[in-house]
Amino acid sequence: MEEVHRNVPFECRHCWHVWHEDYVVRHFEDDHGNAGEIWLRAGLPAAPPSAGVSCPSCGCQDATMFPDGYLSRHPELIPPAEPAAPDPTPLLTPVRKPLY
Repeated sequence: MEEVHRNVPFECRHCWHVWHEDYVVRHFEDDHGNAGEIWLRAGLPAAPPSAGVSCPSCGCQDATMFPDGYLSRHPELIPPAEPAAPDPTPLLTPVRKPLY
């Protein structure tokens, strides 16, 4: 049995939210030579990814899948693992204080 890890990117066509879901695909062959595959998500059997999944941001079911390798060509779409540190520079206002 062969296992392949797949990262499938999606985009919501309603709110334009981009996210990805991780899958493990197990390829196998039965005693009669028939090939098959099992898709797993978080260790549980899942349906293969398809367009029309629900958006985690707005709940719309009008989402599309990106082709394989899309995120490697567009790293700006990959969310950072940790939020960016706040900028320690104090904010300065261009508005003068009143004289009275």
